[in-house]
Amino acid sequence: MEFFLATLFSLFSIVDPPGAVPVYISLTDGMEAKHRNRLALFTSFYFLLILVGFFLAGTYILSFFGLTIHSLRIAGGMVLLSTGFKLMSGNFAKRQGYNESVATNSKSRSEIAFTPMAMPLLSGPGSISYLIMQFKQHPDWDERVWILAAIVAMGVMVYLTLRAAPLLFKIFGAGGLSAIARIMGFLVVAIGVQFIVDGLVHLVGEMR
Repeated sequence: MEFFLATLFSLFSIVDPPGAVPVYISLTDGMEAKHRNRLALFTSFYFLLILVGFFLAGTYILSFFGLTIHSLRIAGGMVLLSTGFKLMSGNFAKRQGYNESVATNSKSRSEIAFTPMAMPLLSGPGSISYLIMQFKQHPDWDERVWILAAIVAMGVMVYLTLRAAPLLFKIFGAGGLSAIARIMGFLVVAIGVQFIVDGLVHLVGEMR
């Protein structure tokens, strides 16, 4: 259970569902509650498909490119550092690839669940690289099942967050959600630093 909670907390920090609330509110402005809730459901579904797919394909991706777990730790740590700094900057959505052009195209379609919501806003490079590393670092399927459970729980949290988006936006406002994102960003930076340190220590150890 501790492993499950640690994985879930790390995923929550990296994904940062509250950070997607302002974008979701903007894209669903004027929609009926029924349609908005449907988009929340499909967004969480696509989010689960993307993360579970990359998690299960992690070993094959590493072997195909001839990568070691240590190099992936360092590269993944750098990605997490970048993600964390984006969160701390208070402009995460724009830096994730959500800009005015994407917003215009999104509003011209009835379906926005896959893009930009599920990708790149929620399932970005940070969460994908984190899960690939988790798959490689935990070869025991007893632990992998807990990781999959954490991904599913994260999908449920994404769904609940988006369903409650209007209420959350009313309670916290843009400033409050930005403050939460900055706190999550600091934690993600710490996780990224830890991955880089672990990767360097193991690489140096193998060279000796």
